[in-house]
Amino acid sequence: MAKATESLEQFYQNKYGSISEDFHYNIGQFNVFRIEDRIRAGTTSPTFIRRDFFKIMLFQGDNIFHFGSKSIPVSGSTLLFFNPQVPYTYEPLTAGTAGYFCVFRDEFFKENLRMNLAELRLFEAGAQPVFSLDEEQAHELQHIFEKIIIEFDTDYSFKYELIRNYVSELIYLGMKLQPVNNILKHTNAASRITSVFTELLERQFPIESASQRFELRSPKVAADKLSIHVNYLNRAIKKTTGRTTTDLIFERLTAEAKVLLRYSNWNIAEISYVLGFEDQAHFNNFFKKQTTMSPSAFRWV
Repeated sequence: MAKATESLEQFYQNKYGSISEDFHYNIGQFNVFRIEDRIRAGTTSPTFIRRDFFKIMLFQGDNIFHFGSKSIPVSGSTLLFFNPQVPYTYEPLTAGTAGYFCVFRDEFFKENLRMNLAELRLFEAGAQPVFSLDEEQAHELQHIFEKIIIEFDTDYSFKYELIRNYVSELIYLGMKLQPVNNILKHTNAASRITSVFTELLERQFPIESASQRFELRSPKVAADKLSIHVNYLNRAIKKTTGRTTTDLIFERLTAEAKVLLRYSNWNIAEISYVLGFEDQAHFNNFFKKQTTMSPSAFRWV
């Protein structure tokens, strides 16, 4: 199968041709870059795959970012958050594009952030973490990135502790940009159940090996995994989302099928197997019902 996830080691290997000696001593393997430097170096757009690291980007210019099955145009100053659960890429960078980005693994924050990064709305698989900024917001975030760059090049013994505080500021400012109802979670039992179900569903992906197989094919299986009655699960999800449990499972399964069809070299029979279908015919019928296209037609569009 074609590479489905890029590791942070591969990211540095592709950028520098080697990994620095202190890479493994830097908890979370943090680094920060100017986008202008990437353009001058002739760096191309990243491959559409998942990464095993987080990225925060302050982007200044016009472009189209592709998150999973979504394409989001941006213009002006934009703050973006990328997580290991969702594949992404963007259109080629053009002259005049500017900005910054930093990369790190979740270890960078494990003992210092009050919440696990994966629990933050900004880094959830279903989030759309793209925020248009006004001039004042853009200036504030640019100042933070400049402080990170300056500190990163020092020999200060506690520089990573200080940088961690700056990155935390980026994260919390990003959370502040969201509507209140996107930040408040678990206000009742139904929302808690829906959140736990969503987390369980997302943990099934990405599928990167033939030894993996998606088995969360029905609300009953999901309910059993959560140790609750299937009717309770269905009512909770319907109440909080207005949709059925089956709808959510099928939607996520279809999204993964699209990624595997378009960005892997597995044949359709192999894809149907790892996605939990009895045979290719069942997968063909499912995919066509969800997208109005056959898997083979979608693969070559």
